[in-house]
Amino acid sequence: MLIVQLTILLLSAVALALSSTDYRDLQKRSVPHGFVTTRGTQFELDGKPFAFVGANSYWLPLLNSKADVEKTFKSMQQAGVKVLRTWGFNAINGSELAGALQSGLTYYQVWNSSEWILNDGPQGLQRLDHVIETAGKHDIKVILAFTNNWVGYGGAELYINWIAGAGKTHDIFFTDPRIIAPYQKYVRTIVNRYKNSPNIFAWELANEARCLGDILPAGPNCVAGTNVLPKWYRQQSDFVRSLDPHHLITTGGEGHFFWKKPVEFWFNGTLVSDYNFNGQAGEDFDRDLLLPNIDFGTYHMYPQTWYPQLDTPGSNFSVEEWGLGWINAHVRSANSANKPLLLEEFGLSGLDNKTDIYPSWVKRALDTRHAIMPWQFGTLGLTENGGNRLIKYADALINGASPNDGNTIYPNQTAAWDIFTYDHFNLAAQVLTSFLFVGTQRRSRLSGLGDQRRSLCQLYRD
Repeated sequence: MLIVQLTILLLSAVALALSSTDYRDLQKRSVPHGFVTTRGTQFELDGKPFAFVGANSYWLPLLNSKADVEKTFKSMQQAGVKVLRTWGFNAINGSELAGALQSGLTYYQVWNSSEWILNDGPQGLQRLDHVIETAGKHDIKVILAFTNNWVGYGGAELYINWIAGAGKTHDIFFTDPRIIAPYQKYVRTIVNRYKNSPNIFAWELANEARCLGDILPAGPNCVAGTNVLPKWYRQQSDFVRSLDPHHLITTGGEGHFFWKKPVEFWFNGTLVSDYNFNGQAGEDFDRDLLLPNIDFGTYHMYPQTWYPQLDTPGSNFSVEEWGLGWINAHVRSANSANKPLLLEEFGLSGLDNKTDIYPSWVKRALDTRHAIMPWQFGTLGLTENGGNRLIKYADALINGASPNDGNTIYPNQTAAWDIFTYDHFNLAAQVLTSFLFVGTQRRSRLSGLGDQRRSLCQLYRD
């Protein structure tokens, strides 16, 4: 009886010592070797802190040349990239099939009716297989997005057009069971294909889900406070978790808030409620991050694009300062939820803007201990079709350079490239990682890195 009582007391002590969040993290660490998990606000890999700079490259599975895929990953590895984010979707209409076969366009789904047909052949998912396999060879893990909020490469509105027909609003993608079923069918296909691979970092429910799309507007059922997107995030993250108990799951959202007192700004004599803070986009970042199967938060940052009416010559609007405030708002939310945070996309047009402003944003991310992935990674010296190929839309290889949307950073743009690459960021990662140890080990390691950290900050200011 005494042994039983002591056992009960011991178990009670353990239960008191572990908060519910700690227990959640303990469970998540029981994953196969090589799978990334979380502990509080930090990522871990095999029980060790995993701080990283990542890269966005939606175009990588679109390459026809395996040698060019290999070359791109080698360049990423040399730059110190640890995580790649790319599209796990590429869908076309049946009317595009003949052209795709002629041009070599990568496609995974073909739509000819209310059901899609899978292409798992050499021009289909086998290309994605090769990307994920090659990533592992170069010690890089992959975030895969299941679909796109936007039209590009077959997003949500392709589902809507084929299943619900004309005259519908964009947000029915998130609520119509007839649409959710084929979405989940595709998700199941992708997850089951790669769920045993340690090369996968995380599953992403959608790229930049919003109530509205490129073409279709938001409907009256998807406005601030209706919780359409939070409910969809909950439903789909629970579905993915039922398929895969080990890999991380995230929303892929831009990080819009729904604040009771949203930010406002003056424009043309009118006080404007800020779309990024008033819930109109459909997200509620603070609430979404608390969902049990959303393992970390994502947010994007494009103040030049989002505030063109304010970012004008002579205005007092500061792109840099706005970005710092956006970072801080998400850090507060992630700390409150006790989950990791990833600045998953950010971009500026103009090389001078990049070199002047990115160091400030990167430093703030480092100081607040979260991961970053600039949009987007560029590479040179691609060889397929002589280095010149129109892929789709305006996306093209030109003189061996990967597609450039104005935000792309290439190796020959050294002032911008060096902000994110190995020599600079590796030191940052070492400093960041040292913060993650606890107890006396944490204090002793920090004491020897103070000068390095100050030097890094000075380096970014310079």
